[in-house]
Amino acid sequence: MKLPMPAPTISELLDEQHTRLGDMLALQVSPEVNGKYEHWDTLRHRDPPAGLSPRLWWLGIKFARSNIARTVPLQDKSGHEFRIGLTDSMQRRLHYIDREASGSIQGMEGGGQGLHDRFLLRSLIEESMTSSQLEGASTTRAVAKEMLSTGRAPRDRSEQMIHNNYLAMREVRELRGHKFTPERIMSIHRMLTAGTLDQEADVGRLRTGEDNIVVYDRGSPPTLLHVPPSASELPHRLQRLCDFANDLEPEAFLHPVVRAIVIHFQMGYDHPFCDGNGRTARVLFYWSMLNAGYWMTEHLSISSILKKQPGKYLKSYLYTESDERDLGYFVACQLEVIEKAIEGFHGYVLRKAQESRRAELLLKSPLVLGENLNHRQRALLAKAIRDPDKLYTIAGHQAAHRITYPTALNDLNVLESIGLLKKRKIGKAYHFDPVPDLAKRLS
Repeated sequence: MKLPMPAPTISELLDEQHTRLGDMLALQVSPEVNGKYEHWDTLRHRDPPAGLSPRLWWLGIKFARSNIARTVPLQDKSGHEFRIGLTDSMQRRLHYIDREASGSIQGMEGGGQGLHDRFLLRSLIEESMTSSQLEGASTTRAVAKEMLSTGRAPRDRSEQMIHNNYLAMREVRELRGHKFTPERIMSIHRMLTAGTLDQEADVGRLRTGEDNIVVYDRGSPPTLLHVPPSASELPHRLQRLCDFANDLEPEAFLHPVVRAIVIHFQMGYDHPFCDGNGRTARVLFYWSMLNAGYWMTEHLSISSILKKQPGKYLKSYLYTESDERDLGYFVACQLEVIEKAIEGFHGYVLRKAQESRRAELLLKSPLVLGENLNHRQRALLAKAIRDPDKLYTIAGHQAAHRITYPTALNDLNVLESIGLLKKRKIGKAYHFDPVPDLAKRLS
C-alpha cells in the first residue's frame, strides 16, 4: 500500500494563505465533503469550490474541524494527544447506533432464548472467522462453522486462530460490566494467541525493545507503514488506555461508541504485542461496547465488514497519523462499519423470519418436496423450523404420537430420504438432526 501524502498543517497554510483568509471564511467551508471525512491525499485531486485553491479549501476544512475538535487523554509516540470532532454525519450514525443497538430486533419477538442463542452463535462464529482472516487465517466459513459448532479441536494454525478468537469473544461477554485492567487485556491476548505464534514465549506478554516490531504492508516490495511507540512506554500507555476505557474523567463526556472506537484505534496504534494486536483491538472494542450497554453488539460482526475493504480500514489509521493526530478518519470509518453490521444483522434476521413463515405455509400444502407427508411428519418439521438445534429420536417420536416403533422409524427415514433430516448414531441409538438450511430448503 502506498503511504498517503502528509496533510498540510494549519500553521503551514496560514503562513502561505493569510492574504486570502477572508475568501475562505466567507464560504463557511464544512468539515466534510459531501458527508465524507476526506483526507488531503484525496482532496488535492478534487475540484475546489469556486474562488478557492485546493490548499485554501483544505485550510477551510481544517478550520471547520478545529472548531468542533476536542482532545482525548491518549497520546501519539511524541507525547501529543489525539483529537476528535464529531461532524453531522458522525452524529447521525451515532444516533442510529444508539437507537438500533439497544432496542428490540424485528423478527426475534417471541423467539425465546433458543432463537437468541442461535443468532448469537452465528455472529460469534462469523466474527471469530473474519477477524482471524484479517490476520492471515485461511480456513473456509464451512470448516470454521463445523469446528466451532461441533466442538472439534483445531487441526492447524488457521483453525487455532479462529478457535481462540471464539473463546475470547465469549470471554468478553462474561467480562461485561468489569473494568479494563492491563492484566485482563494480557489475559485476552493470551487467549487469542495461544498456539498461533512462531514463538510461544510471545503469548500474553508486552513486546520489548529487542523485538523491534514495526508494521509493514504485505505488498511487494513491502512498505513501512508504522513505527509504534517505544517498548519502554508500553506499561504506562496500557494503564492509560485502561483509565480511558473505564471513563475515569466523567466530567469530560465522550460518546461511549466513540470511546470504544478510540480504544480499538489506540491498541492498534500502540501495537503492544509482538503479534495479535489487531485481533486484540477488535475484541476490546466489543468489550467496551457491551460495558456501555449496547447489548446487540454481541450479534454483530465488524470484521466481516472490514474484511471486504481492508485497505480502507488500514488507511483510516494512516490518515490519522499523517494529519495531526485527527481521529476523525478512524471514527468515521468505524461508525460506517458498525452501521453496516447492524443493517446486515437486521436483514439476516428478517430473511430467516420470512423463510420460516414461507416454510410453515408450505407445510400445509398437499405435497412437500414431492412427498405426501403425514400430519406427524409435518408437525415435526414445523417444530424443527422453530428450533433447528433440537434432536429427534425414534423413541421420542413414537412416544409423542403414540405410534409403533416401525411407524416412527418410517416417518423419520422418509424425512431423511428427501433431505430434510440427517441421521447419525450416538451410542446405540439413532438421532435425527434438521438440516442447517431447513426453512430455506422448504421455502
